[in-house]
Amino acid sequence: MDFWSQMERPGPAEAVVDGVRLARGSRVRLRPRSSADIFDLALAGRVGVIDSIEQDDGGVLHFAVTLDDDPGRDLRELHRFFYAAEELEPVGESGPRVLVAGIGNVFLGDDGFGVEVVRRLTGEGAGAGLPAGRVDVVDFGIRGLDLAYALQRDYDGVVFVDAAPRGEPPGTLTVLEPELPEPGTAVETHGMDPVKVLALARELGRLPERVLVVCCEPSAQDADDVLVELSEPVLGAVDEAVRLVKDLVMDMITESA
Repeated sequence: MDFWSQMERPGPAEAVVDGVRLARGSRVRLRPRSSADIFDLALAGRVGVIDSIEQDDGGVLHFAVTLDDDPGRDLRELHRFFYAAEELEPVGESGPRVLVAGIGNVFLGDDGFGVEVVRRLTGEGAGAGLPAGRVDVVDFGIRGLDLAYALQRDYDGVVFVDAAPRGEPPGTLTVLEPELPEPGTAVETHGMDPVKVLALARELGRLPERVLVVCCEPSAQDADDVLVELSEPVLGAVDEAVRLVKDLVMDMITESA
């Protein structure tokens, strides 16, 4: 095999560092060598996520790492930093990991239900009972592409929280286990329909083993109006939804342990 053909080959799917299996989505702490440049040293101690594993023509592995708080994330232009295996320290959160994803547009009234539930969960004291380091609670709003990329990390389960009309009285909560899309399903990179996000995540390479959707029946509202508040019945369902999400997350962790 010539040099360029070898360079075009994808790197290994996983590697073992300090006895820990690392793959795309694994979390690591950056420990640059003392000879690293000043930019790398500024990142020393930061926690990142492995985006890919590359292998050069000499067989040496190089890990491409992105940072959770990269300012380019909102612009979908993440910076990738390359490190050798000895410059990475696996972050060992023992046990399953779960993502809680709030979905919705806060300017469309009840469509912002999922965002409000996540806001309550991340508020003072609201996250009590969820194991630290094993549950990420994130407001994704209408950023479907960002959510699909987040699902590439090492989550064992995900709970979507969304508003969805199902013909029930306003404020009714329903837990759904959506049918996961088959490979080759048409992919859309815009919008925030959970099934379309799952289809995109599968095309990108990975889906969590367990997927649930907590949805709330919205009130009838004029789609042309800008509404920044939830209707009374939907607002009244938020506290119950917070409790329900916590129960579902703990069930996922227990089942996957």
